[in-house]
Amino acid sequence: MTPAMPTAVEMAVPTAIETASPAPATVPTPEQSLAARVNGQPILLADYEKQVAQFQAALSDQGLDLNSEEGQAALAQIRRQVLEAMINQLLTEQAAAREGIAISDEEVDSRVQADIQAVGDESKFDQWLADNNLTREDYRAILRSELIYGTMFERVTAAVPTSAEQVHVRYILLESEEEARNVLAQLQAGGDFAALARELSRDESTRESGGDRGWFPQGLDLMPPEVEVAAFALEVGQTSEVVASQFGYYILQLLERDPDRPLSPEMQQSLKEQTFARWLEEQRAAATIERLVETD
Repeated sequence: MTPAMPTAVEMAVPTAIETASPAPATVPTPEQSLAARVNGQPILLADYEKQVAQFQAALSDQGLDLNSEEGQAALAQIRRQVLEAMINQLLTEQAAAREGIAISDEEVDSRVQADIQAVGDESKFDQWLADNNLTREDYRAILRSELIYGTMFERVTAAVPTSAEQVHVRYILLESEEEARNVLAQLQAGGDFAALARELSRDESTRESGGDRGWFPQGLDLMPPEVEVAAFALEVGQTSEVVASQFGYYILQLLERDPDRPLSPEMQQSLKEQTFARWLEEQRAAATIERLVETD
């Protein structure tokens, strides 16, 4: 089964590893309006509005009434996200240019041919482009930006470690502080942690395993921050005091600690995305960014 091509909207949606469509590299003519300038380089209003229109069409296709309060709120969010994504993309391309990174026509050609094969043939590919209001030139520009973004992502995150200190914990999550203190008293009197977790914990994902959360490192937001701090402060075999969080009241027990445990692929990717997001924030802080359209 051949994979479906992504929609134009999917290609434009930014995440830590996805790109928005590129801002124009050419100098705009006097009559061309701008959506933003990034270090003096323009983002054309027409390009910005085209991306917003793609999202707007997708929302309409999903049955959302764009004139409703919900629809207007969704459109305002889209306008903000599209503009910030285009700014991020341009900042990334500017950084790539400073480092001498360029994508050859041959690399773009290879990606285009792969995508043509994915949908079957050139006629189906051209129909897909037409359905998404894209020309081949548009698509090649999107691919080039995507390749630049991917290259910079790998360069910026090259030093991200593949292992880290991790702890293996189990916990009991209670709704009220009073309930948590009662359970802690039972544990201190010799109660069985796993049995109490199976009986009383509010966390359905760990309850059946006796509260076993498994291994996790610091800094990936896999646990509430207060709980993470408490977990890493414990000695092996030690049970925590009651730890309050926005989700309820935790009692933790540290089962194991490994100072250099391999990170799972998902953890590595999350760490890379956080690293790249911080790098982007540094680029934004150092840049001169002029936003020339209202997005609210």
